[in-house]
Amino acid sequence: MPPPTPLSDEDLLAALRAGQAGAFEQLVKQYGARVLNTCLGLVPQRADAEDLTQEVFVEVYTQLASFRGEAKLSTWVYRIAVNKCLEWQRHRKRQKRFAFITSLFGADSNEPTHDPPDYEHPGVLAERREQAALLLQAVARLPERQQAAFTLFHLEGLPHSEIAAALELSTGAVESLLHRAKGTLRQQLGAYYRDFVAG
Repeated sequence: MPPPTPLSDEDLLAALRAGQAGAFEQLVKQYGARVLNTCLGLVPQRADAEDLTQEVFVEVYTQLASFRGEAKLSTWVYRIAVNKCLEWQRHRKRQKRFAFITSLFGADSNEPTHDPPDYEHPGVLAERREQAALLLQAVARLPERQQAAFTLFHLEGLPHSEIAAALELSTGAVESLLHRAKGTLRQQLGAYYRDFVAG
């Protein structure tokens, strides 16, 4: 039996607001993989990315009544995903700073040890995983908005206009973010960057 035809953003939003049976499940089917891919581009551990993906859809569900439709449904979902991941990053940085300060005073830290990033984005071929891991580590050092713009453009393939809507920026600002991100990554990674990212 062939899979059901994806609904347009407008039809899906109408079904969700009408409380139609299966509408939210359809939303998760249509956008679940995309949201996970976005999270994998911004969060190093797959388990964390999967948890954040669930949180994204919980927020979509709880905030649906307040969504005014000023942006496309997909753009709104991407915006929530990016914000969730950046919040996670900020929380992790605070944890690490606290653990470092605690260690300066000789106290035992309860900070858990973190595994190295397991970069397994589905768009990356197995033989390029090592290069991808280096790229991910470099992207994680970029300013937040550059990280988000780079991930949505290079890993999700979104056009500048949709990235601008998701990040609530102008198209020109997105182009500037991408230009600065590319310059920094080229400088840090050299040939690895050229091999991994076209253009």
